[in-house]
Amino acid sequence: MTAVTDQDHTDHTDHTDRTTQPADHAEETVSGGGSGGGDGDGSERGDDGGVPVEDPAVEAVEAVDAVDVVETEDVVEAVEAEEDGRGDSCGRTDSSGAWDDGLIARRVNESAGGAPVAVVEARGAGAPVAAPLAYDGALRSRLDALRELVGLSRTRLDSRTLSEAGRVLDEAAARRKLSGQHTVVAIAGATGSGKSQLFNTLAGVTISETGVRRPTTAAPIACSWSDGSASLIERLGIPPRLRRRPLQSAESEAQLRGLVLVDLPDHDSAAVQHREQVDRVLALVDAVIWVVDPEKYADAVLHERYLRPMAGHAEVMFVVLNQIDRLPGEATEQVLDDLRRLLDEDGIALGEYGEPGATVLALSALTGDGVGELREALGQFVAERGAPARRISADVDAAAWRLRPVYATGRRTGLSEEARDEFAVRLADAVGATAAGEAAERAWLRNANRACGTPWLRLWRWYQDRLEPVTGRLPLRAQAEEEATARQRVEQAVRTVADRASAGLPAPWAQAVREAAVRGSQGLPEALDELAARAGLPPGRPPRPGWWPAAVLAQASMTLLQVVGGLWLVGQIVGFMAPNLGVPVLLMVAGIIGGPLVEWSCRIAARGPARRYGMEAERRLREAAAGCGRARVLDPVAAELLRYREVREQYGRVLGVEAGVR
Repeated sequence: MTAVTDQDHTDHTDHTDRTTQPADHAEETVSGGGSGGGDGDGSERGDDGGVPVEDPAVEAVEAVDAVDVVETEDVVEAVEAEEDGRGDSCGRTDSSGAWDDGLIARRVNESAGGAPVAVVEARGAGAPVAAPLAYDGALRSRLDALRELVGLSRTRLDSRTLSEAGRVLDEAAARRKLSGQHTVVAIAGATGSGKSQLFNTLAGVTISETGVRRPTTAAPIACSWSDGSASLIERLGIPPRLRRRPLQSAESEAQLRGLVLVDLPDHDSAAVQHREQVDRVLALVDAVIWVVDPEKYADAVLHERYLRPMAGHAEVMFVVLNQIDRLPGEATEQVLDDLRRLLDEDGIALGEYGEPGATVLALSALTGDGVGELREALGQFVAERGAPARRISADVDAAAWRLRPVYATGRRTGLSEEARDEFAVRLADAVGATAAGEAAERAWLRNANRACGTPWLRLWRWYQDRLEPVTGRLPLRAQAEEEATARQRVEQAVRTVADRASAGLPAPWAQAVREAAVRGSQGLPEALDELAARAGLPPGRPPRPGWWPAAVLAQASMTLLQVVGGLWLVGQIVGFMAPNLGVPVLLMVAGIIGGPLVEWSCRIAARGPARRYGMEAERRLREAAAGCGRARVLDPVAAELLRYREVREQYGRVLGVEAGVR
């Protein structure tokens, strides 16, 4: 940027002009083009806006330091530009001889000894205070939902995934505190597209430097049409020396009141810092004017890096085809049609038939053809005061779209009852619920046999038990193998239920579900073993049915008949009793046959109660295993699924869909 000091243009010597910015001033404006309407030959300027060389205001300005070093060649170019007819619009004096040309906006206080005060917008007590931006209820609800969504997701998603959403929330909060009466519009374009020339044409004065040297614009330059925009410009990081005011015109101020126009460096500049400044400012402005030329309107860098990713911001976007004066005949319409086609392929909606979308115009900043149409569209756009909220809404849409892979799925998710039941069955099998039930059934039958069986059979079984080894029927090695198999079954059951619960979930939430299942499975086999030992068989003796005492009495009677018959026969053999074989033999036969018959009858009658007893024992163990698995695995998994459903509902609110998304 070239700065021109307020000195006579006949002086072509290099000097510096540094102006100290007061602390209570928001902006300082320094010229980037010609500063007066001089003829360049050293003569004094007349009543049409000239200032004599001996004017004390000029001497005061020359006495202070300049902001930038002024090169002699740039001064000469500025003087030549003023001689082309632009001098009257840039330099003028009032009756007191003080400068107030709208380009430099510099006032000299002669009573203060000629010290200049560079003022564009005052931040003092007398400065106007713009009302802060107000979001409507729908946008506030979406922002609240996005904030809640980020809070719920911090423990499940990494910071990089949530960084864009956090940035949108921060920028929305920062923009809401600033002026709602101003609209910040950036002019962006490629090298040689003429964006700086269009910037100057809209401002009415030469503010941003133009030329064949590339890149020409090295830093963003801001131009504000009304007061109260200092905080907005400070948010963009534009220093006071790069802030301007347009040509003082009642018509222009009325039409573009509230506009803050920012000229950006070339987005395809060879200087990396220039591209970084473009990306930084584009993320902060309320709207953007993309300036393209007939040669590079289809540039892949523009469409792939900027237009396509910003397709959702079509409502706050202007696409201007500049330099149409270089196109012959009907070529302008052909290029415009091709440009609209490319924008449509980028996904950018075009507001051609009253529909919301980008505004596409054709103009020539050099000849002024079509600039009035742009100024009118821009004035209407700024007067609506809706661009900041639409920009924030589009940013929320873009952030939500980036987050879609980690929140939305295309199918129903969760853990079905069938999967829960299968998990409980697998745990019951691992803990041996079926075997425990069968053991309980055998124990009941064994107890019934002991009570209702013949004494001689019980004596024989006792003898057989005494002959068995101390370790029992099940070797220790077989027990160890059975325990290992049970542990493997538990682990397999946990993996299966985790896979089913995480099926269809986005990757972060699926990982969280699997981790919850794994944490819950730690110590589960040991807990199931302890549970099986405690709940496998009921404490105490198995319950006895009502017929059991009668069966015991009948078996005792059969035994008593055998004993009486036997003693009777022995008494007859030793001569103690009279011989009579019929009665004692009949008693013994009745006892011998009746005893096994009673035992067999009891065994048949005991099958039903024994079966029910075994099933009850199995049921208790299955319920206990299911409860242990539910508390350790299913409940943590269900908590993760519930958390996911909550964030999915919040994500639906961010999208503006009350019913949520799947």
